[in-house]
Amino acid sequence: MAKLAFLGLGVMGAPMAAHLKNAGHEVTVYNRTTAKAEAWAATHGGGFAATPREAAEGCDFVMACVGNDDDLRSVVTGPDGALAGMKSGAVFVDHTTVSATVTRELAAQAAAQGVGYVDAPVSGGQAGAENGKLAIMCGGDAAHFAAAEPIVAAYSKATVHFGDVGAGQLTKMVNQICIAGLVQAMSEGLFFAMQAGLDPKKVADLVSQGAGGSWQLQNRAGTMVDNHFTHGFAVDWMRKDLGIALGQAKEIGVSLPVTAIVDQFYAEVQQMGGGRWDTSSLIQRFRKMTGGDV
Repeated sequence: MAKLAFLGLGVMGAPMAAHLKNAGHEVTVYNRTTAKAEAWAATHGGGFAATPREAAEGCDFVMACVGNDDDLRSVVTGPDGALAGMKSGAVFVDHTTVSATVTRELAAQAAAQGVGYVDAPVSGGQAGAENGKLAIMCGGDAAHFAAAEPIVAAYSKATVHFGDVGAGQLTKMVNQICIAGLVQAMSEGLFFAMQAGLDPKKVADLVSQGAGGSWQLQNRAGTMVDNHFTHGFAVDWMRKDLGIALGQAKEIGVSLPVTAIVDQFYAEVQQMGGGRWDTSSLIQRFRKMTGGDV
């Protein structure tokens, strides 16, 4: 069992930290709103700290799951950041979806003081975090990954090392690119079924059994038809992730035309007031265009 810190107790971080505590690790949590960290500790029996530095002191591993590049820098660097409290030989594991640029920047700072760094963004959404069934894509030194893998197994169904620092974030970009195109195709297909007079749920059930099947189709088609968009991963966050992917694509000279279009479709959903709807809400664009209820 290890001494751990977990930074960030959002819809993903709170259950992930709980899985670590339930696995028998000694867990101290930090959240920007201290009351939330205190409540987590009261519920799960771990400790809480007022700063990332205090949470990280003496820990073997420090995990983070925050919002974006700036949020990550704020909990890692500076006099109250996690690196200021981490001991040599410890490993920082970042579950935030951020740019490969900030990942490499922070990994270099960690290495300068003898701290390992693994970028380990996750896929599986809120349900995956709560059920301990996340897919974790990792980058970093092989030895640091090997040390972290049995720890993150507490909330993982699959953990894969893809290469040097930044490789995990690049893989997460692939994940988001695929999801964006898939959800747009589902929105078009389901709305087509509705307008054609078919039972869209019945159609989705059949299609999901064939070559057009996917996790999204099996788990989101019915809720899309029912106008139910409260499944955790918000449009606002998807636009942040797609922005990272599009920026990286430009940097390496890759064209992502479908991703760019879908990103703009998500911008339309935001303009409709759907920034906190989950990503399957792309179908609402079609309802609005045809004068239906949104």
